Amino acid sequence: MTAPSSPQPPIPGVAVLAVSAVVLGFASILVKASDLGPQAIAFWRLSLGLPLLSLALVHGLMKHRREGRPFILRPPGWKALALAGVFFAGDLAFWHAGIKITTAANATLLANLTPILVAIAAWFLFQERPTRGMVLAGALAILGAICLAAGNVRFAPERVSGDILSALTAVWYTGYLLSIRAARRAGAATVEVMFWSAFVGAPIALLIALGFNEPLLPPEPAGWLPLLALALIVHVGGQGGVAYGLGHTPAALATLIILIQPVVSALVGWMMFGEAFTPLQWIGAAFVLIGVYAAQRAGVQVSTPGAGAAKPDP
Repeated sequence: MTAPSSPQPPIPGVAVLAVSAVVLGFASILVKASDLGPQAIAFWRLSLGLPLLSLALVHGLMKHRREGRPFILRPPGWKALALAGVFFAGDLAFWHAGIKITTAANATLLANLTPILVAIAAWFLFQERPTRGMVLAGALAILGAICLAAGNVRFAPERVSGDILSALTAVWYTGYLLSIRAARRAGAATVEVMFWSAFVGAPIALLIALGFNEPLLPPEPAGWLPLLALALIVHVGGQGGVAYGLGHTPAALATLIILIQPVVSALVGWMMFGEAFTPLQWIGAAFVLIGVYAAQRAGVQVSTPGAGAAKPDP
């Protein structure tokens, strides 16, 4: 029996997703700032944060033991976590390669297919059916993202391969977000999601980098700075916030909130690098923010009672 429209998602989940989207908005700038190849960047982005995630995971397991709860090394939803690692390694491989070939605006525009794919898949996989109001709000947010990118989009023959890679990124990222949502619904905590997905994804990223014969070490010591920022701030902080939010927020709404990311990227490019920010882009940014706010208010219908629940994070 279909339940009435679910209440508005917990504000902490929505707020964390919004902050995470702001953090993720700096990813393209840091990728461009690195001297390494795209696949080597992906490897360090996943691996440099593993020591910190390992400490957090051990802390959580020891806390469970002190509280008398079972000490289980294998997390719930471990198959979904393994898939998340595979999908995210593919996402980074395609997105980093695409953004090195095409423009950041092109890559952002084509990656904005993700909310559409996630909404359709989540409807079938998790019975999370967007309400009519959320569909309209989501369409406004996606239109805003298109307007936001349109001012700097440049289609050229030499960039077609990068555009294709960026479009395929949406497919990989959709798989990543849906895998995280499945793991969180199964009871995996945020730190478990982040550690195991990175643990699985890092070796895959390393093999891809070696396959492309990319140098793994930056030529200068300063070259570690963007890599550390990508790993600790963007991945552990930004993607960690996404993993947390997906435990408290329906997948379709979560991806719409993440559309704040291109707004941040465009604003940072305008303020730091003097990139153009046209009236059309200002309108697009406004559409994204209005659409995200309206989508959060509209909510999602969930057919399975308690489908949005996840185990409390330690």
